[in-house]
Amino acid sequence: MFFRLMKDISGEERIKKIGAKIKKLRADKGYSSYEDFAFKKGFDRKQMWRVEQGQNLKLTSLIAILDALETPLSEFFRDIE
Repeated sequence: MFFRLMKDISGEERIKKIGAKIKKLRADKGYSSYEDFAFKKGFDRKQMWRVEQGQNLKLTSLIAILDALETPLSEFFRDIE
């Protein structure tokens, strides 16, 4: 279902939606800023900014971020439109 929903928008738009969802998850987990999250979880501050801005993202980075947010990959993609 995810791929069927996503096929109607460009790759760039999809990456922006993924970045926005990561930003929301981070805030929902109580991290007030991407910098605070990056510092506490050992990520590069600039990388986290890029991810949340919807810039290109490696799958390995996505998995590491979701692991730090304690969010399964299947759950993450469940409601992205």
